[in-house]
Amino acid sequence: MTFSVLVPARMASTRLPDKPLADIAGLPMVVRVARQAARSGALRVVVAADDARVIEACRRHGVEAVLTRVDHASGSDRLAEACTLLGLDGGDIVVNVQGDEPLIDPALIRQCAGLLETDGEAVVATAAHAIDDAADFTNPNVVKVVLDAKFRALYFSRSPLPWWRDASSPGQPALPVAGAQDVGALRHIGLYAYRAGYLRTFPTLAMAPLERLESLEQLRVLWHGERIVVHIAPHAPPGGVDTAEDLARVRALLAGATD
Repeated sequence: MTFSVLVPARMASTRLPDKPLADIAGLPMVVRVARQAARSGALRVVVAADDARVIEACRRHGVEAVLTRVDHASGSDRLAEACTLLGLDGGDIVVNVQGDEPLIDPALIRQCAGLLETDGEAVVATAAHAIDDAADFTNPNVVKVVLDAKFRALYFSRSPLPWWRDASSPGQPALPVAGAQDVGALRHIGLYAYRAGYLRTFPTLAMAPLERLESLEQLRVLWHGERIVVHIAPHAPPGGVDTAEDLARVRALLAGATD
């Protein structure tokens, strides 16, 4: 299996300014992400940045990087431009690893890429894990996904999904649990693998009404009739860096790390 990893990096973070360059154990965060992603066995790892300072930091540490436009509406748009700049073929598999995920599991990257190798009808692969907390099940910031028999996504939602009719019955747990029918509650993990040709096409597709309603970009894929296959991870990922508190947590975990 051959695949590439693209890491979108945007400097204009409102909660954590200049986030891609934040120091983590002596390395810029985006460099940490790229080096962690390289452990997945990817053919190449390329940072797609909107600022020359990020490009320079990557090159200084031996990480390949390309400069993209600053006006992209989403990371997917940025990666679509990167695919063109890099001359990737339409059938090439590309994994989108967010630039604020220095603790990303390399095995998860590889597993998502592998799903597109084995499912020729899917254009996107992603991941999910079982929800075991009732508060997460009802939290609109936790995106849920339901699957078909081939582990392809039927729908993503911020609402509790699937809704269990008997949840309020005496003696029943507060959320669906996995069983013989594999209908346990699943939390979506925001890691995506694409076929490069589809990734270039995606930004040209009309935004779906459900995408606007839920504010979930992946619903555009389903709305236009394409398939997303989902890997079920055994546990939740460690989480990315969105705030100063997140950055302090990751710095503590990686204190003294060597690369």
